[in-house]
Parts: sequence; C-alpha cells; structure tokens
Amino acid sequence: QVQLLESGGGLVQAGGSLRLSCSASERTPDIYIMGWFRQAPGMEREFVAAVNWSGGSADYGDSVKGRFTISRDNAKTTVYLQMNALKPQDSAVYYCAATRNMLRVFASEVYNYWGQGTQVTVSS
Repeated sequence: QVQLLESGGGLVQAGGSLRLSCSASERTPDIYIMGWFRQAPGMEREFVAAVNWSGGSADYGDSVKGRFTISRDNAKTTVYLQMNALKPQDSAVYYCAATRNMLRVFASEVYNYWGQGTQVTVSS
C-alpha cells in the first residue's frame, strides 16, 4: 500500500509563492502518474497538475496554467508543485495523488492513492 505525504502548505499573501512536496513510500509502477488536486470548502475537488514517471510530460488545470509548475525528482518518488503568483482563489486543501493509469490524469477517480492534504491559504 503506497502512502503519500504532503508538506509545504501555509499562509501567503496574494502574489506570493509556495512550494508543495509529496513523497511516496515506495518506488512502484503504482505511482507512474503523480498529481495534485485541490478542494475548497463547498467546492468539488479540482485537478491542478499531473506529471508522468520521467517528469517529461505534465498536464495542468486551466486555472493554474502559467503560474504553477509540477516536477518530479530523479528517484521518481517525490513530486513538487511550485506555485507562483498566488491568488486568494487558490486557497484550498491540496491533495497529492498517484496512479498507474496514464489516461484521464485530470480525473480524480483514476487515482488509487491519496495523501492527507495540506492547507494553502492566500490572503488578499
């Protein structure tokens, strides 16, 4: 059973930056795709970004394109989300997720493993 552990959330002013990290407990094909989702109170879970095993292919949600960057370490077990130009509407609990499914990486239902979430709050 793969475990995912997020870190790096916190409080930041609008326009600022934060970097989230997510470490997987095992190097396994089950984490071929690693991604980030977020959920604000009263809202549905939203796709943020996903990256493949090599780190050479990444996808982003429309609301974060050009501001957020997802990357993966050489060991393939840690994924990072660099968030720049943060806006108050980026405030949410951010969840790390992993799957071996290479299709529909924007869909939360294809992910088998989830972290506990880390809070990001952007003040105006």
